[in-house]
Amino acid sequence: MRSLSSILGSVWRFYRDAFKNMTWGRPLVWLILLKVFILFAILRVFFFKPAMAGMSDEQKSEQVGDRLTQPQHTQDTLNLLTD
Repeated sequence: MRSLSSILGSVWRFYRDAFKNMTWGRPLVWLILLKVFILFAILRVFFFKPAMAGMSDEQKSEQVGDRLTQPQHTQDTLNLLTD
C-alpha cells in the first residue's frame, strides 16, 4: 500500500499538470481565489458583525452560558425582546 505522502503527491501533480495544460487554467484559478476572497473577507466585514463585540469577558461567558442552557424557542423570544 502506498503512503499518504505518495498519494497526496500524486493528487497534487495531477491537478497541477491539468491546470498547466488548460487554456483557461490560470484565469480560472484567479477567478476562484477572487471569489473565495469576496466570500470570506468582504462579505464578513460588511454583513456579519461579531455577535459579542463590545462585551467584557464576564458578559461573554454569561451570554454563552445562557445560550447553552436555555431551549432554542425561548432564546428566539429573548432575542426579539432585547433587540
